[in-house]
Amino acid sequence: MPIPTELTVHQKSRLLDIAFDDGSAFSIPFELMRVYSPSAEVKGHGPGQETLQVGKREVGINGVEPVGNYAVKPLFSDGHESGIFTWDYLYKLGSEQQALWQDYMQRLQAAGFEGDSGRASGTVLPGALVRGGVCGSK
Repeated sequence: MPIPTELTVHQKSRLLDIAFDDGSAFSIPFELMRVYSPSAEVKGHGPGQETLQVGKREVGINGVEPVGNYAVKPLFSDGHESGIFTWDYLYKLGSEQQALWQDYMQRLQAAGFEGDSGRASGTVLPGALVRGGVCGSK
């Protein structure tokens, strides 16, 4: 298992730079981290329970908390704080970044979004409930 030797959060470019002791180094976009968060909220509790994340293009990271000696927990600007990113998972996100982006774009298209429109801030899934209304109000 590669161990990180350096981890830097770049707010302006929205990238997490991470270098590992095997010489590998990656710049992982915050958006990619958010849409592939290892949390139950995103991945579900089993195969087929994943929730497509939309509107995350501008997501930021407000902080990063260490989790033991094996992971970090990013505190995303949209309030998502339950994903624990192990070193192995960050390595996977970095090394498989191109394929993961392609898969994400295909899933957005399958959900009915044109081009990369599903990435725009404020986007919601078709048919999703929008929070803010009062149940039963007209």
